Amino acid sequence: MLVWVRGASMDYWSFYISLLFVCFLRTSAQYEEIRWTYSGLVGQAEWSEHFPDCGGSSQSPVDVVTCQTQYDPTLTPVTPLGYSQNNNQPFTLLNTGHTVVVQLPEWMGLGGLPWLFSAVQLHLHWGSGGPSHGGSEHTIDGLSAEAELHIVHYNTELFPNISAAMRQKNGLAVLGILIEAGDETNPAFNSIISYLSRIRHAEQKALIPGFDVSSLLPKDLGRYYRYNGSLTTPPCYQEVIWTVFYEKVKISKTQLLKLETILYSSKSEDMDRMLLQDNYRTTQPLNNRVIYKSFLAEPGKEFAPGEVTAIVIGVICGCVGLAVIIRFITKTIRFFTLLHHETEMVNKCLTCFQTDQA
Repeated sequence: MLVWVRGASMDYWSFYISLLFVCFLRTSAQYEEIRWTYSGLVGQAEWSEHFPDCGGSSQSPVDVVTCQTQYDPTLTPVTPLGYSQNNNQPFTLLNTGHTVVVQLPEWMGLGGLPWLFSAVQLHLHWGSGGPSHGGSEHTIDGLSAEAELHIVHYNTELFPNISAAMRQKNGLAVLGILIEAGDETNPAFNSIISYLSRIRHAEQKALIPGFDVSSLLPKDLGRYYRYNGSLTTPPCYQEVIWTVFYEKVKISKTQLLKLETILYSSKSEDMDRMLLQDNYRTTQPLNNRVIYKSFLAEPGKEFAPGEVTAIVIGVICGCVGLAVIIRFITKTIRFFTLLHHETEMVNKCLTCFQTDQA
């Protein structure tokens, strides 16, 4: 009897442990198979249910309200390191189903920050309606651009790899470049856009010629906004030092149209093809964070040398005019004071004369 009970107990615990193991595997598999999207069942509104950090208080992107930013004189120009060196080695271009990614070698880095950061990859975000229909993730005073380029780096001084860095404070640094559509073709962006047809479907990748990554950046690397935020896609880890440049770069409307219409978010074997569009996250609450800026005056609001000269001359003329007015007022006051004094003297003389006659 005791042997039966013991055997039954062992069978029970073996079954229980096996059941727990199966449940664990099933839960893990379900977690790994979560396919988030920008809209739909696992869209932006549902990200935080599956990826808790997406509901944090320091999320990105944000709307940069320029009148509320604070000038920080310690912010020095961003310094790309090795961006123009590709050693004739090809880059890997990948369609992740969420964006197009160019994997970058670690010899590329970023200076101008408290630590040294090594490059990982760059990717793009865009809309679906061409110019003036949105597409960028960050906005400036509520206005979006047509697209946005992100260049991702991790802190090599504090962490051994990006997997460790992305979960730790100050682990990542991302450059954000807003993109506008115009009439002229941007040759630098053709280094990516010209090869999109090779990776039309999700999970497809191709080798492309290496190119000068610095050519994708705006010319002015000294004017930017800086704040602490997060990855803009799940798992939304909040360990990113963001640098969003003030100056926008331009691509042609044709280039933008290709970006919006060539790629699919679906795999090649999928029956229903879905265009990869509107892959940008809406702006998140700033909460108590402060957005700093590296510049005092915005370009266009500074004075040219001729304007400075005109202002100086105007100030001098104003001062001379003010001096003339003051001198005139002083003389007038002195005149009336003297007139008043002489009037009093005449009145006194008349009084004395009348007294003598009496």
